[in-house]
Amino acid sequence: MAFDGITVAALVHELTEGLTGGRIAKIAQPENDELLLTIKTPEGQKRLYISACASLPLIYLTDENKNSPLTAPNFCMLLRKHIGGGRITGISQPGLERIICIDIEHLDELGDPCRKKLIVEIMGKHSNIIFCDDKEMIIDSIKHVSAQMSSVREVLPGRKYFIPDTMAKLNPLNLDKDHFICAVRGKPVPAGKALYTSFTGISPIAAEDICHRAGLDSNMPAGEFSEDLLTHLYRQFSYYIAEVKNKNFHPVIYYKENVPAEFSALPFSHCGLYEEISFPSISEVLQTYYAAKNMVTRIRQKSTDLRHVVQTALERNRKKYDLQTRQLKDTQDRERYKIYGELLNTYGYNLAPGSKELTCLNYYTNEEITIPLDPVKTPQENSQKYFARYNKQKRTCEALTKLLLETDGDIRYLESIGTALDIAQSEADLAQIKEELMQSGYIRRKFTKKKMKLTSRPLHYISGDGYHMYVGKNNLQNDELTFSFASGNDWWFHAKGAPGSHVIVRTNGDELPDRTFEEAGRLAAYYSKNRGNDKVEIDYVEKKHVKKPNGAKPGFVVYYTNYSLVIDSDISHIKEAQAD
Repeated sequence: MAFDGITVAALVHELTEGLTGGRIAKIAQPENDELLLTIKTPEGQKRLYISACASLPLIYLTDENKNSPLTAPNFCMLLRKHIGGGRITGISQPGLERIICIDIEHLDELGDPCRKKLIVEIMGKHSNIIFCDDKEMIIDSIKHVSAQMSSVREVLPGRKYFIPDTMAKLNPLNLDKDHFICAVRGKPVPAGKALYTSFTGISPIAAEDICHRAGLDSNMPAGEFSEDLLTHLYRQFSYYIAEVKNKNFHPVIYYKENVPAEFSALPFSHCGLYEEISFPSISEVLQTYYAAKNMVTRIRQKSTDLRHVVQTALERNRKKYDLQTRQLKDTQDRERYKIYGELLNTYGYNLAPGSKELTCLNYYTNEEITIPLDPVKTPQENSQKYFARYNKQKRTCEALTKLLLETDGDIRYLESIGTALDIAQSEADLAQIKEELMQSGYIRRKFTKKKMKLTSRPLHYISGDGYHMYVGKNNLQNDELTFSFASGNDWWFHAKGAPGSHVIVRTNGDELPDRTFEEAGRLAAYYSKNRGNDKVEIDYVEKKHVKKPNGAKPGFVVYYTNYSLVIDSDISHIKEAQAD
């Protein structure tokens, strides 16, 4: 993930073609660090979203609108006063900096044409939106930066705008071979790091790709490369930058297991293991990528409390399981005490008073055995003591064996809820998992008059042969799918010995083709704790052979006859059904 200078160059090219000549019809500030400009162009109305958020700075064209506060913030009012109705005359990028300059022409109060500049800096926590006049004096900014906050540059009304050169990087757009080799060779760091620390606009992943194109190891120090290798690296670097100069952008997103992993304005050569999807514009790439990332991040944050409940209960049950296992191990010698008691009853009649031990023949093994004795007790009392110890440990063993099964069941159940939290895709999914935890007693239910409506539904896929496949996202859905939704001749799939989803394939009375069995198996592997493994063992059986024991926890089933297959967990080629 790299919002680098090359991505900004692709954005500038796209915005120049789409917005130049357009008039700013509306200016809104939905959040403290966001702007939404509505621009009327000959091709129609377009919206430009700009965010200077420290954690996620963005700028792209979008069709989506956002609600604005009833009272506009001061910065928004200032922009409306100065550039409302203004015409965009140009959009540029200084070098390959992560900066976009939007030149705007408007009429002042006397009707004379004036020029202003809106500068968007996409620089992580230092991101800002700065409004300047035609002499690049700052009129205002969405974030004020005083001398107390930064010793490098003040961003305040009345200050001169300039780009701080804190890294002393070279501009790759006007670079010759000698300067390139000198810059790269002069840094005692790996070649990849030498590239992205020497030249503006080059991100670590872009540097990795340039080294890969040159056939060089990016982890090797650049100083160890020969002159020929450095010349070859420069040549590949030049080809890469030439694509930027010629505006030959091809926006793509790289997916790993249906999750966006990377994006780029130029295709990477070293991402062969990822699924590559091209997009017509860099704006669509940014909107798609960050929307998916935001959803994953938001669900992860909202599930924090539930994960804490599950993790705490898991740790408690695992400690209890270890303690019970040790206690059960202590009862393994109980038969020895029973034998002691029997042998004392057999041979203890001729023991001298005050004896501390009895040596006799163990008629179970035909070996001699020595039995410790309490000298203050009679042989009969010693025998009763050993029988009492045997009976106590026998009762303990029986109780612990039952408790261990219960604790193991609790651990497996909590692990299944942890897997369901990993699968959750929406707040409705989390609400259903929370309801399940309430039903199981892990969360105390709050008594409210209004009952929450659960709207989460199982995942729905279509096999390559046209059969409908359904995946439960949590234990409640698993039970609903298996015992209420599926019919007897439908097929049921589940990862063997691992928490995960129940997968149901509707057969409609047909005999399923092999490809559908494989696709359903992949779904069961992907939506399980074994996701990502190359080989996952899957049990599958007709639904009529799946039973739920009385009193079993949600999602727990038994089956006694089944088939098995071993498959990977790649579902990238399985079609997901459209939502109703």
